[in-house]
Amino acid sequence: MVAFLRRAVFRTVVALCLCLSLALTACSESGTGLTGNYVDDTVRTAQSLLTTIALPQDDPGHAAAESEARALINDWTSRYRPRGELRTLTSFTTMQTALNSLAGHYTNYANRPLPEALRNRLEKELHKAESSVTRGA
Repeated sequence: MVAFLRRAVFRTVVALCLCLSLALTACSESGTGLTGNYVDDTVRTAQSLLTTIALPQDDPGHAAAESEARALINDWTSRYRPRGELRTLTSFTTMQTALNSLAGHYTNYANRPLPEALRNRLEKELHKAESSVTRGA
């Protein structure tokens, strides 16, 4: 009987600890530093990605920057794609196009440099998204 009670108490404590850790993790800020403010996060993401795509392929920090860019793309997309009120904004559609293009390149052509045409298009789209979001569009 005592062994049964010990197991029951142990299982309850473990379940409570797991629930608490899940709740704390869900309420914490994202690992990429996004705050939940659409304007600030979009500007920050665009600037970060512009810096990343400007790095030469042979730069020692390129792999880490690419990894951070992937995480930032995933975080921004998962945070703002479900918000229907943003889908009609020019800044959102332009940013989404740029993010999809860059993520597609990273997925399909890993370890290859960004083609110049894609780099130029991404720079234009990211600058356009950045200026659109600061205007409120």
